[in-house]
Amino acid sequence: MKLPSAAVAASLVCLVIAPVFAQPTPPAGPAAPISTVPVPATKRVTCLATTQSLKGQDKRDQMQLCMAQARVDCLKQAIDQKVVGEPRKSFIRTCVGGDGTEQQ
Repeated sequence: MKLPSAAVAASLVCLVIAPVFAQPTPPAGPAAPISTVPVPATKRVTCLATTQSLKGQDKRDQMQLCMAQARVDCLKQAIDQKVVGEPRKSFIRTCVGGDGTEQQ
């Protein structure tokens, strides 16, 4: 049974190494530097992605539950960071990823 485990190990190595070689090389010359800082996905985007396969009322219900949990998670984070008052509202709005007026 060494052959299947060796094949699995070789496959895993290929999966890990292939993306490293697939990265494009930057162009040579005095081109302006391009910022490649990844933008974190908001909790709203995550909720939309997790409810994508649902339809109708099930989708609305799951979206509302997910967004409510996202708000609670962001509130906990704001409390841990001692953010209060108007900055807390802004922090939660930014953390969740919406303007806070959506109703699903």
